Amino acid sequence: MKNTKEYSILIGGAAGQGSRMAGLIIAKLFNRFGYNIYIHEDYQSLIKGGHNFSQIRASSEEVLSHRDETDFILALNEDTIKKHKEKLKKLGTLIFNQDKISSSEGVGVKIETIAKESGGLPIMSNTALIAAFAKLIGIDWQVLEDVLKKEIEKGIEKNLEIARKAYDSIESLAKIEKIKNKSRPLLTGNEAIALGAAKAGLEVYYAYPMTPATSILHYLAGNTRELNVIASQLENEISVINAGIGSAFAGKRTMVGTSGGGFALMTEGISLAAQSETPILVVNSQRSGPATGVPTYSGQSDLLFTLASGHGDFLRFVAAPGDAEESFYWTGKLLNLAWQYQAPAILLTDKDISEGTFTFDEAVLKKVKKEKALMWNGKGEYKRYLNKENGISPMAFPGQLEAIIKGTSYEHDEYGISTEEAAEIVKMQDKRLRKFEEMQNVVDGMEDAVKVYGNLKSKKVVICWGSAKGAVKEAAENLGLKVVQPIVLQPFPEKQMYEALKGATTIVSVELNATGQLEQVLNCHGIEADKRILKYDMRPFTAQELEIQLKKI
Repeated sequence: MKNTKEYSILIGGAAGQGSRMAGLIIAKLFNRFGYNIYIHEDYQSLIKGGHNFSQIRASSEEVLSHRDETDFILALNEDTIKKHKEKLKKLGTLIFNQDKISSSEGVGVKIETIAKESGGLPIMSNTALIAAFAKLIGIDWQVLEDVLKKEIEKGIEKNLEIARKAYDSIESLAKIEKIKNKSRPLLTGNEAIALGAAKAGLEVYYAYPMTPATSILHYLAGNTRELNVIASQLENEISVINAGIGSAFAGKRTMVGTSGGGFALMTEGISLAAQSETPILVVNSQRSGPATGVPTYSGQSDLLFTLASGHGDFLRFVAAPGDAEESFYWTGKLLNLAWQYQAPAILLTDKDISEGTFTFDEAVLKKVKKEKALMWNGKGEYKRYLNKENGISPMAFPGQLEAIIKGTSYEHDEYGISTEEAAEIVKMQDKRLRKFEEMQNVVDGMEDAVKVYGNLKSKKVVICWGSAKGAVKEAAENLGLKVVQPIVLQPFPEKQMYEALKGATTIVSVELNATGQLEQVLNCHGIEADKRILKYDMRPFTAQELEIQLKKI
């Protein structure tokens, strides 16, 4: 049995009180001690007020989801205690803002008074709460000071003054044990997406801000020089997809990002990319729907829409990663595939991956690089849609001598000239069909298109996809079950799925939607689940609730 060291911390307050930043700093304190980290973010669609909270899980083992119970609650306001007190373990500790909360339980700290008397801004009260917590769990001042200096850019001297006063105001109750693990970076899924694309040669990124994809734009815009990527915010998602296609047509590796509502506006452009055989990578970070839905919460309800996005007969690459490392890898992989097969590719993620924070294994960095696409050699007469046996035509870009470059939304001949001739229409459609066969072949050859975890000998199998992976993997491993996670969803990795499910007597599908969308895809390929576990309150699964439901089945 593993000797797991683990802590769960919840910090909450109103929007504008800085609970999210405080949660990240707390996570980085534990990260310094060698703990693996996962942060679940829960916030309302409000600038001020309401209730936001972060749940930080720190463990000596890999963690990809949060827990129901918590060891510490850090309350910036009374609402946090009211909403979460039942989650506190019997031996857990409450630390609260004594200026706003009166409680006979827990440890009170006058964080607002400390911030005010030090001449700080009201939001700096969160620094006082962080410092009090650090002292409570026995973290040395020097470690806290170092982390604060790295994480707080503005007003650091004042924040340090406030932190020191709060730190000195209470006594330590425990001493957090240091883990022998090497301290590794912490990344959100969106940061991993941005870095994976850059590693595969991304040159241009377009987006219109839409939660939860927005921070991809922020991250790339803030690191333009380091990553050598141009990031541009346009007026709407129709502009975004068309500008992206234009940049790719001009020879620049391009990615665009949005959520479900914006993705809906992009679908005609995705058809244009397919017809013109222009490589483009689209990130669809799902939130709940339909329409505006619950804007800052998560779900897995765009799968069928993504697989069928656009009109006409064509395939696209679709992959759904389950954590930050997979987000990095599959973003780079899809960008390369889009260029190698001159087709649209879609990374399907969601809020809990995009905005969740994960411990990131840097070993995955070596697995992604810019891979070559098929380019015109400059010899002979150039035909943009040369009718090759595998359906993939050499590319050339505007400005190249001796080449007339065409791209069109109309059916066309090999030169790219529009046609309505029956024979030419069939010829070009057959050419693209052969390319689609090549796309299926490359997926069939991918060992990592489907992942398998847990008890590999078990005949009881749980199938999941995307962000459900973390909780499902943990619950299934605790119960001795097998987990199958398809990552590539189009072209569908049928061979790998059949192999992974060989000998299964019971199959349970687990999804964060109301209609079992992956289950419907599986049915199309002759795979039927015996039971389903669906959740659609827009909150992620925890391993504990899944264990209860799986035991019943």
